[in-house]
Amino acid sequence: MASIYDIKPAFQSLLRPLTRALAAAGVTANQVTVAAALLSGAVGACVGFNPSARWPLLLLPGFLFVRMALNAIDGMLAREHNQKSRLGAVLNELGDVAADTALYLPLALVPGFSLWLVVLITLLAILSEMTGVVAVQIGATRRYDGPMGKSDRAFAFGLLALLLGLGVPAGAWLTWVQWLMIGLLLLTIVRRARRALREKV
Repeated sequence: MASIYDIKPAFQSLLRPLTRALAAAGVTANQVTVAAALLSGAVGACVGFNPSARWPLLLLPGFLFVRMALNAIDGMLAREHNQKSRLGAVLNELGDVAADTALYLPLALVPGFSLWLVVLITLLAILSEMTGVVAVQIGATRRYDGPMGKSDRAFAFGLLALLLGLGVPAGAWLTWVQWLMIGLLLLTIVRRARRALREKV
């Protein structure tokens, strides 16, 4: 099953001139990683403290796109501008999980979302990223497989937030979408684990 992650190379190509400019200005990959996590916390707080308001929901889709751009930029700064470091690897993985949690968990308070389903989605998202990282421990490459990776989750939650922010009534369809995300996350975890185990080292 295809994933939005598959278009990452084209997305990176668009961001490469900006990345070069940031590198020339002395901006580091770790600074971008930390900034993305802090901004995610701020946007998530807007949603959490105003769960019945539409404006935070309308803020979420645009920021999710910005966050994906920042995630691509910090990776390119590290790889293409000689900024790789052990600290950066730790910050990158922890920052992604922290940002996901900060952005998505507050949606549990938004009318129409199921508190327990959002919590479950957030936990499975963390497990899916852990599965990708654990692959490295057994000698495989970091796995990004599956139909509900980081980019796919951002697209799904961004679209849901946009619809609700524009006034589309929440209903049973929203519950079914959340269950669909759970199913795709479980599939993602299984696929990452299987491909890591099958990878030749």
